Amino acid sequence: MTDHLVIDPKEELAGGLSPVAGRSLWQDAWRRLRRNKAAVASAVVLVLLAGLGIVGPFFASHPYDRIYPQYVRVPASFEAYPKEDAIVPAFESAVARSRVTKGAVEVDASSVRMPISSDKPLDPRITRYVDRSDLFENARIEDLSADGRSGTMVADVDRVRFVFGTDSNGRDLFARIMVGIRISLAIGVLASVMSLVLGVSYGAVAGYLGGRVDGVMMRVVDVLYSLPFIFFVILLVVFFGRSFVLIFIAIGCTEWLDMSRIVRGQTLSIKRQEYVQAAEALGASSPAILRRHIIPNTLGPVVVYVTLLVPKAILLESLLSFLGLGVQEPLTSLGLLISEGAANIGGATWLLVYPAITLTAILFALNFLGDGLRDALDPKDR
Repeated sequence: MTDHLVIDPKEELAGGLSPVAGRSLWQDAWRRLRRNKAAVASAVVLVLLAGLGIVGPFFASHPYDRIYPQYVRVPASFEAYPKEDAIVPAFESAVARSRVTKGAVEVDASSVRMPISSDKPLDPRITRYVDRSDLFENARIEDLSADGRSGTMVADVDRVRFVFGTDSNGRDLFARIMVGIRISLAIGVLASVMSLVLGVSYGAVAGYLGGRVDGVMMRVVDVLYSLPFIFFVILLVVFFGRSFVLIFIAIGCTEWLDMSRIVRGQTLSIKRQEYVQAAEALGASSPAILRRHIIPNTLGPVVVYVTLLVPKAILLESLLSFLGLGVQEPLTSLGLLISEGAANIGGATWLLVYPAITLTAILFALNFLGDGLRDALDPKDR
C-alpha cells in the first residue's frame, strides 16, 4: 500500500512559504496613480494653492479690503513703497517750506532724517510742514544743539511692499488673489458636491427602476437641459438677490444633469450583474441595493467626472463674475480679478497677468489630476 504524504499548512508556512497578498481594485488604482508624475505634481500644486487660499489671508501683510489711496495701481515690486527716489524729493520739499538750511537726506527702513540749521533758534512748529505730507508722520526734531540753532529733522515713513502690485482702488493684489483662490475653489468644490449628490442619486434611481419611471425622469432631465444657464442664473438673482451661496447653487443645479446621465448608464449595466441579482433573490430592498451595490460601483467614473467638474464650475463662476453676476465687493474671485484686469490692461498689465496665471495653474492641475484618475480607474488599462 502506498503512503500519501500530507503537508500541514502550518508546516508549509513555517518552512518559508507564505501566501501572496492580493490587492484590491482601489489599492491598484492608487498604485497606478502614484506612478503618474503629472497627476502627482498636479495634486501637490492644488494642495499648495488651496492652503494658500485658506490660510494665506490670515497671515498676509495687508488685508484684502484695505485701500491705500497713495498707492493706486502701483506695479509689482519687491522694493518697499514709497521708494527712496520718491521719499527724498518729497522730504526735501516739505522741509524747504520751513526756510532752514538743509543737509543730506538719509533713508532707512522706517524713517527719514535730515540735518537742519538756522541763524535763529529752530521753531518746533516747523515739523507741521512735514506732517502735512501723505508720506510722513510723527515729524520731530532730534539732536538739538545747545543754542537751538541746529538739529536733525526726523519723520516716520510707513513703507509697505506689494509683491504683485495694487489694483485700481489701491488694494494689495496678492492678498486679493489669495482670497480669490479661496472663493473660486470653494464655489467649484461646493457646486461639484451638490452636483455629485443630486446626479448620483437621480441617475442611480432612474437606471435601477427602469421602465416608465426611467423614461419620465430622463424627460425631466431633457427639459432642464433646454433651459439656458445664464437665463436660469438671472432668474435666481432677480428673486433672491446676489450672494455667494446663490452662485454654487446655480452651478450645482445645472451641472448635475450630466452626472445623472453618466450614473444612469453605469447603473443599467451594473443592475444586470450576478451579485445584484443575488441580492434581489435574497430579498434585499431597493434602497439597500442602491446603497450597497449600485452606487459604490459607479464611483470610478464619478470620481473622474468630479475632478473635471471642479474646473468647469470655476470657469462658470468666472463667467458670472465677468458679467457682474458673481461675487460682490469687497469679496473677490479669480474671475472678478481677471475681469478688472482686462479693463485695465492698457496701463496695468499685472492686474490681468497674475490672476490669469493663478487660474490657469488651477485649471491645468485639475485637468491633469482628472486624467490621472481616469487612467488609474480604467479597468481596460489594468
